[in-house]
Parts: sequence; C-alpha cells; structure tokens
Amino acid sequence: MTTGRFEGRVALVTGAAGGFGRRVCERLADDGAKLVISDIDQSALDELRATLPEGTVAVTGNVAEEELSERLVKEAGRRFGRLDIAINNAGIAQSFVKLPQVPSDEARRIIDIDLMGVFYAMKHQIPLMEKQFRKAGSGGTIVNIASVAGLVGAARLSVYAAAKHGVVGLTRSAAAEYASRGIRVNAVCPSFARTNMVGDFVKMAGTPADEALSDLTRGVPMKRVAEVDEVVEVILFAADPRNSFMTGHCLSVDGGIMAI
Repeated sequence: MTTGRFEGRVALVTGAAGGFGRRVCERLADDGAKLVISDIDQSALDELRATLPEGTVAVTGNVAEEELSERLVKEAGRRFGRLDIAINNAGIAQSFVKLPQVPSDEARRIIDIDLMGVFYAMKHQIPLMEKQFRKAGSGGTIVNIASVAGLVGAARLSVYAAAKHGVVGLTRSAAAEYASRGIRVNAVCPSFARTNMVGDFVKMAGTPADEALSDLTRGVPMKRVAEVDEVVEVILFAADPRNSFMTGHCLSVDGGIMAI
C-alpha cells in the first residue's frame, strides 16, 4: 500500500543496490519520491534503475572517494533543484576475527567506506539543505545507517564497530550543529539482518554457515536475524517529513540486544 508521504520529495540513497538500499528505493518511489541513487556495482545499479520511475538518476561510484558525494548532491540540485532526504547506507563488512587478525589494509578500507564515506556524504549534503532552509524555511533530513555495533562493543568486529561508533558520533554532532537550521540527522542501528552483508560475515567466519549464524545471533534475545523490511520500516520512519521533531537519535533495530 502506498501513502504518498514522500510525494515530490527528492531522496538520495547510497548503497542503493544492496539489501536495505534496494528496498528503501522501492518504497520511496512507491510513495512518490524522486530519486538519486548510487552503488559501486554498476550492473546491479543499472538493474535497479530499470525498475524505478523514469527520471531516476543513477551514479556508479565508491563512497570512499569524496568526489562521488559531491557529484550526487550536484546531480540532485541540477536535476531536481533540491535535496530533501539523504540515506547514507553504503557499507562493507569485515572479517569475523579478533582484532590482531584483521589485515591492516582491510581495516583501512572499512574506515574509508563505512566512516569516511558517511563524513563525505554529510559534508556535501548539509550545505545544500542549509541553503534550502535559508531560502524557503525547509531544510532536509539525513539518515545514516550505522549498526548496533556502533553502540556497544562487538567481539570479532572491532574495526567495523569502530567505524560505526564514528557514524554515531557524526550523526549526533551534526544533529546538534544543524537542529536550528532545519536539518534533522538520525541514525538507524540494525543488528544482523538478512542481507548480503550478513552473508559476507558468515563466509568470513571460516565455520559452517549454521554455526556462524548461530554465533552471530547468540546475544539476540529474539534469537534470529532481522528481515530487511523490518529495518527498512525504521529507516523510512526516520526519513518521514511528518517525524519532524526527532533528531540526534540512534534507533536500535536489534531484536532486543540493547534491552539487556
């Protein structure tokens, strides 16, 4: 069922061809948003673009390169004249190993994509949203996809957790800086969900899939991974223009982890 709650809004989504990103794009389009989408996988992005409304802008690139974030915001401004919603979703997993076993080049790549990618995104998204606020009194909303690993320690996910803690810090700091400028900034913090990233964690564990998945969900009171739509509902809640007085929050979608 469509609601039209994003009718006429311009939304930017990174990591658009992945599990959360793809579904977010579909839901935003169904509810009337105009889309600027990006992913590092060109073939997957092209396939997604073909399923979305005419006029959707698709840009292939790596969020670890600042030029991509700059280009995406410029495309939103050039094609649609504004940017109302930014969902910074792109990210990668790490090897499911203890800290000394994480290769240093892998650690750098995780920081560059999972943390610096969000920094670059907000660095270029915020000025356009602030300009909109100065001109017409309507800024925008940013939703960063962090992780429950950004709220607590995460054994065998040390660098990933460090990056996501950084995303939480960026989210709260930007929210405080721009709350009076019409810009809301929130984060969604899922635990493990049924996405390719969890599949990557399982593959990297070096143990049978059932054993690795059981290990991942051992501390989850619900004793399961989340379905993609369960997380996407919270992302859309955070992005909803009717949700206009919430900023600086990190919303756990974790099957009860943060309750214990």
